[in-house]
Amino acid sequence: MTLASRWTAALDDLRAKGRHRSFRPPAGLDFTSNDYLGYGGGRRQPAAAPDLQVTGMSSRLLRGHHAVWDEVETMLAAWHGAEAALVMTSGYAANEGLIATVAEPGDWVAVDELSHACIIDGLRVARPRKFLFRHNDLNHLEDGLRAEAAKRPEGRELFVVTESLFSMDGDTALLRELVDLTDRYGAHLIVDEAHTTGCFGPRGSGCVDAAGVRDRVLATVHTGGKALGLPGAYVCASVLLKEFLTNTCRHLIFTTALPPAVGAWWREQIPRVQTDDAGRRTLYENTTAFRAALARHGLAPAGRDYVVPVVVGQDDPAVRAASELQRRGYDVRAIRPPTVPAGTCRLRVSVHANHDAAVLAQLAAAIAEVL
Repeated sequence: MTLASRWTAALDDLRAKGRHRSFRPPAGLDFTSNDYLGYGGGRRQPAAAPDLQVTGMSSRLLRGHHAVWDEVETMLAAWHGAEAALVMTSGYAANEGLIATVAEPGDWVAVDELSHACIIDGLRVARPRKFLFRHNDLNHLEDGLRAEAAKRPEGRELFVVTESLFSMDGDTALLRELVDLTDRYGAHLIVDEAHTTGCFGPRGSGCVDAAGVRDRVLATVHTGGKALGLPGAYVCASVLLKEFLTNTCRHLIFTTALPPAVGAWWREQIPRVQTDDAGRRTLYENTTAFRAALARHGLAPAGRDYVVPVVVGQDDPAVRAASELQRRGYDVRAIRPPTVPAGTCRLRVSVHANHDAAVLAQLAAAIAEVL
């Protein structure tokens, strides 16, 4: 079999399973992106920073750093009440890079089975001993922690990694219970806050801060590419961990830095999101109304927040349902394996603060009719 034949066979297999994908431009009302607070429209060069370059030139450790990033990282650390923050190019790079850097072969890492692919890929790079615990099942996690703590070799560390809001299921981690467990067994907790930054807590800083457990977690990972409407991501951690990542994280060292002009966007957006209580309130009002509308049509998706999964089951019916909703003007996409387990294909609706209540009610009716 030639290389081209191998690729063709793999693509044919995806088509046969209803899992072949292709790019399509945005069309219709947006119920697919993670623009939860509605910030993600067209963006201009900040008037206060016309002199900042708009292209990346090299890694931050060469000539890619700029004073604007020091300012942004100071603002981010203060927002979260953390010792330090470190900006990276994307949430994927931040999660994978953090885990690949702090975990070593011989360490033990427990991960919620529904955690994002970038977390799993970080484990592949780090090659620690892995333990996938059943989703939000803290009894299963404690079984693993208890067994591992009893036999842990000297010098080896225990880590637990979870998302705070699970991006395909719309439910949240039990953070207070998790920190109690990790404290009890001497493990370090890492929380991916990608889908909660901007939307949880009195100033939008996420679930960890809303739960009051900032000083009990090793690190949190946040992205700009969702509610904040910005390129890039960041890690909140101790000053020591930031220094360690700066010197050893390959995902930072060998990546071209974000352009300083992007830093100016961050500098403008952080105060905006901190004070946008009205946006957060509207987001939750829209979420409550949409979930109630689905319930009136006999649909009861998991979770309670603005990520709303409507499970269909198999691939083809989910794709057909999404295509019909798109034909009606609603940009809702079908989520299929490997993103979700086989047999749980779903329509994933992302509720935004700038959605119209009447349109949300119409979408709920359309979903029920299509299904």
